[in-house]
Amino acid sequence: MLDGCAEFARYPSLEGRAVLITGGATGIGESLVTHFARQGARVAFLDIQDEAAEALVEALAAEGCPAPLYRHCDLTDIGELQRVVEEVVGALGTVDVLVNNAANDQRHSIEEVTEEFFDASMAVNLRPQFFMIQAVLPAMRKAGRGVIVNMSSICWMIPSTGVPLYIAAKAAIVGLTRTLAHELGGENIRVNAVLPGAIATEKQKRVVYSPEYKAEIMASQALQRDILPEDVARLVLFLAADDSSGITNQSYVVDGGWV
Repeated sequence: MLDGCAEFARYPSLEGRAVLITGGATGIGESLVTHFARQGARVAFLDIQDEAAEALVEALAAEGCPAPLYRHCDLTDIGELQRVVEEVVGALGTVDVLVNNAANDQRHSIEEVTEEFFDASMAVNLRPQFFMIQAVLPAMRKAGRGVIVNMSSICWMIPSTGVPLYIAAKAAIVGLTRTLAHELGGENIRVNAVLPGAIATEKQKRVVYSPEYKAEIMASQALQRDILPEDVARLVLFLAADDSSGITNQSYVVDGGWV
């Protein structure tokens, strides 16, 4: 476990920055929203889990953080996505940082994949990342700067099994990151990817984190502890801050030394 007295970095450049996070109500997304809000950023986040989102907004406001702006948004509906991003830009004035976090690692076998299931998986795990970037670009270009962090996964590097379409999407995100870093670098917009390992979120603990699975994780990791959502969030803070202003086109693994 981490030392309970540990102190972590404060990034002055994040104070007042407009940050937009997808899938921010629970899991890694919840930690991202919390950590950016505690840095003094002006955070907006999208999700479809209204109850969890509203509880998070209330909890952060009670802490004295700038209250995040929550908007319900089905990211598989590109028209709705574009409308909500426009609304967020209107409310915050811009988007300085986009974190493409939303995903769904629904288990599936090769045999059960239909054309409809394939399209639905990409509509959740890949397509919104591109269209979110497209939607925030006008604001970033107007500001003359921007940071985009795309959440991939180590699943395609291990490789994992039992989620082939999710893995395909997460591998594609790294390719998307690399090409867009070069497409947008001349406009002072940085694009990086973060690849979490087996993160001990509440959902993972509830769905797959059996004693047997944890033993498998610990046999693979170098660090013999759970890797937590906040471990991911603190890396994303660094990539969003001016401290990393020379970094783009990179993929960073947070997995306790698995790969």
